Amino acid sequence: MLRTIRLTTALICFTLITLLFLDFTGTLHTWFGWLAKIQFLPAVLALNLGVVLFLIALTWIFGRVYCSVICPLGVFQDIVSWLAGKRKKNRFRYSPALSWLRYGVLVIFILAMISGLGAWAALVAPYSAYGRIASNLFAPLWGWGNNLLAYLAERADSYAFYETEVWLRSLPTFIIATVTFITLIILAWRNGRTYCNTICPVGTVLGLISRFSIFKPVIDMSKCNGCGLCARNCKAACINPKAHEIDYSRCVACMDCINKCRQGAIRYTRRKTNKTEIQAGQPTTDKPGRRNFFTVSALLATSAALKAQEKVQLPDKKVDGGLAVIEDKKIPDRATPVTPPGSLSAANFSQHCTACQLCVSVCTNHVLRPSGDLHTFMQPEVSYERGYCRPECVKCSEVCPTGAIRPITKADKTAIQIGHAVLIQENCIVNRDGVTCGNCARHCPTQAILMVAKDPNDPDSPQLPVVNEEKCIGCGACENLCPSRPFSAIYVEGHERHRNI
Repeated sequence: MLRTIRLTTALICFTLITLLFLDFTGTLHTWFGWLAKIQFLPAVLALNLGVVLFLIALTWIFGRVYCSVICPLGVFQDIVSWLAGKRKKNRFRYSPALSWLRYGVLVIFILAMISGLGAWAALVAPYSAYGRIASNLFAPLWGWGNNLLAYLAERADSYAFYETEVWLRSLPTFIIATVTFITLIILAWRNGRTYCNTICPVGTVLGLISRFSIFKPVIDMSKCNGCGLCARNCKAACINPKAHEIDYSRCVACMDCINKCRQGAIRYTRRKTNKTEIQAGQPTTDKPGRRNFFTVSALLATSAALKAQEKVQLPDKKVDGGLAVIEDKKIPDRATPVTPPGSLSAANFSQHCTACQLCVSVCTNHVLRPSGDLHTFMQPEVSYERGYCRPECVKCSEVCPTGAIRPITKADKTAIQIGHAVLIQENCIVNRDGVTCGNCARHCPTQAILMVAKDPNDPDSPQLPVVNEEKCIGCGACENLCPSRPFSAIYVEGHERHRNI
């Protein structure tokens, strides 16, 4: 029964979290966006004390159920391991914990987060790793499937589906997502939860807490016949059948051992403190474990306190009137990258973002894409080659689970200046081709661009745009809609700290 409840809950959570990354309409986030915000690392970075305390209490009471139910990467590994088990049963065996590797990775991870290298630390963060897999590998398949349905619906005179653009936002991020995907499949196929119990920093932290959990699987030596069936079905490789011991720091409370034991010798029960429990492999004292727990807790608290203070795309030919091929735009060389409205500053965004790509997935204007800069690698940045940041859209701020993008309203967004437009005179087609344009001024939502005569003394002089930086919010409408190719004649330069106008 317990295993059935766990499996059902895990599949529901996994499916809904995956759909958050696949849903290009953004409608599911209204109902299930909270599933992203109860992930452990995003909650820590967002300083969401209630969620963090809830997850710690959940682990202290029931063990690492977070890893087997809530974490999408953990459930993904379980699915792969289950498929592998169809081919070969009873394939696991006990292996001692690689404590030096687990705690070494955790210390490096925390130090990287504290020192501002969160983009690289996020490479091993479980939620972010799964987010990159879902948004870079699963989402294109989902989009193509939707487009096929849209095509079929159109032939049937139905508009139940609409076509959406599928494109490669970042080749480096795609490669990393692919490598992570393949690595996890290999590890889970061969050894089950290897990643969770040797590399994952969240698993290591929760493992320190689960050593002292109230409820946990306990071996009853009076019933155990030493068959070892439990150990051969433990994907965490944490059951030592010879010593009748369970390493609770690695146990993810999957209940597989209870389901497989034919003698009923393993029960998920309340922690005991008598001699029988000690014989069953449940020591009452674990001073090194306690020291590790308090040390890591202090590091996490320090990290949380400190936190409080390209374009690569698929070929896309556009045709004007069926005659001339319009050349694709290229990304300008911005001195300061543009970060999304609500991120407050480039530093705040870099410190809190785990590069999970959830905001990239819901950006219907194709403005957000993973950065290729080494300091902010894979963290989203704003670019305007395919669209501009519409003032009425605040989806990225609604879905961000870490606080890297704070929730804002539509009214707030129209007053947040994330950058300002800069005119490159020699690129403007008024100067270059001697034609009349004014596209940037016509489409500026804040009327920050005015057209003035190139020669004030000539009434027939062509007009050039002039930018009022005090009114410009950096939405990028001018850059996106500028007809100049390959570089726009007007582009947005980012601000290190956002301003209110």
